[in-house]
Amino acid sequence: MLIFACMKSKQLKHLSNICFFLGFASILGSIAIWFLTGGTTEVSQAHAERFGIFVGLWAPTFLILSNRFDRYADRAS
Repeated sequence: MLIFACMKSKQLKHLSNICFFLGFASILGSIAIWFLTGGTTEVSQAHAERFGIFVGLWAPTFLILSNRFDRYADRAS
């Protein structure tokens, strides 16, 4: 990609590490949202479950981005 061609290998590795951390943070955040924002009514419990799933869907995206940035860093060096 043209955008990443001007970035240095060290910057891409750093970006890869950040995305990797965000992937796992998304998983933990999803679990926390699901359990901590449940509420007492069925509607609020359903909302907490859907929002937890929504946040959990970010994890694969961050992990894939981490992998791609790592590959670009290897090509740049």
